[in-house]
Amino acid sequence: METSLQQNLSVLEAIRSRRSIGKCTDEVPDVALIRQMLEAATWAPNHKQTEPWRFVVLSGDARMGLGEAMGRAAVRTSADPEKAMAVFNSAAKKPLRAPYVIAVYAVPNPIVPEVEEIAATAAAVQNMLLAAHSLGLAAMWRTGDLVFSQEVREFLKMPDEGIMLGTVYVGCPNMEPPVRQRRSIEDVTTWVGELPGQSQG
Repeated sequence: METSLQQNLSVLEAIRSRRSIGKCTDEVPDVALIRQMLEAATWAPNHKQTEPWRFVVLSGDARMGLGEAMGRAAVRTSADPEKAMAVFNSAAKKPLRAPYVIAVYAVPNPIVPEVEEIAATAAAVQNMLLAAHSLGLAAMWRTGDLVFSQEVREFLKMPDEGIMLGTVYVGCPNMEPPVRQRRSIEDVTTWVGELPGQSQG
């Protein structure tokens, strides 16, 4: 019982203390740590056990390919053609901020509602982030128009039915975890029915 309680406390503490870390050192984490993150991701809950999540791990020069795709998307959507080169370069540098970039997308199975497949893949990302935190790594889930662009989809060779959930940047932390606050559960929760253990006034 004591061991189980310690594990529960450890999980809860990991959830509370995890933070998005966007600044990484030049050190490249061992690929075994990335594999542990991916393994954790695959244990996310999902209806009918369809396992809709797909991961593309980019490192080294492969990140430049992603950057170029993001750069092309940025130029296409830019309102100022005269600044095309600057816009391209700015977007192309983004994937170089971490030694690993893990693209995550869902491939829905028609036997369950699509929203369930998206939710399951999002849960896989959360598992991945918690695993990174427990391994002492920096990780940040990044999204946005460039990540969701057709250019990036084509670079990743995503199937037509694939649904992009974003990219997870992973490396060794080069900043202190930011201090965050959350709203009280009473602000976001409606209790219905009797609550066991609550004293009756």
